[in-house]
Amino acid sequence: MSPERMRSKMKEKGLQPPRPWNERNFYISNSGGVFEPYVPPEGDGKLSAVTVKGAKQKLEFVEKKGKSMMAVRKIKSYDDDFTLKDFVQDATEIYKNAHEALMNFRTDKEKLEEFVTEKAYVEMTENAKYKTVSWKFHQSLSPPKVVHARTNSVVSKDNLFAQVTVRFHTQQSLCIYDRFGRKIYGDENLVKDVLEYVVFEKHITEQYGSWRVHHKIIPDWMPASEPIPRTFRKPEPLPDLPDQPEDEDKSSDSSSKPDVAIATA
Repeated sequence: MSPERMRSKMKEKGLQPPRPWNERNFYISNSGGVFEPYVPPEGDGKLSAVTVKGAKQKLEFVEKKGKSMMAVRKIKSYDDDFTLKDFVQDATEIYKNAHEALMNFRTDKEKLEEFVTEKAYVEMTENAKYKTVSWKFHQSLSPPKVVHARTNSVVSKDNLFAQVTVRFHTQQSLCIYDRFGRKIYGDENLVKDVLEYVVFEKHITEQYGSWRVHHKIIPDWMPASEPIPRTFRKPEPLPDLPDQPEDEDKSSDSSSKPDVAIATA
């Protein structure tokens, strides 16, 4: 049936012609940012609560705790089984599994995507494409704790994401090898104390949403780590040009000079 014939038939029955739709469905799997990032207090992990600065930090933490508790209540309204005590244990396992999956992400990308968001995946694998990472978790120096929690909507009010920041004070060992198998950073036998603030995110309005590593907060007062030296391929030496004999040089010089006529009286 031709389009004209179809149009006349639909007009006889009083039907509207179909409208062309160019819209495409899209799925938002992560927020792409951090809601009100947590600002770690300077000297965290070193100051005692007995000192003046330590007591001041405790007071500031209590003042900011109100918004976090409201966010926790919002999370519980969508997840009845959510508790901070159980979440801290789950977050520790997610943190370990994410770093263990990073060591084999070139052969099993799906496993790393199971524990980290798309935002964290790019940040973690950006400089590890041609490197070999050896990481090991030894022990926790202090129990991990939730220091920050926020919820926010993306695109629409019914599309909610939750972010919880966990403080980890642990002992770890890290060693990185370049693509030639040479050690360029760290040592597998060297255990270091590591203080980290890791943001976990979950799509709470999604039925099958799960907590994943989303971001790592690095405070300004934390000393910068040693830069990793970059490796390059050594260029091949240029071929040596053959030396010209001196006779050829003189003949070429004489031939290049123009002939000059000398006039005699």
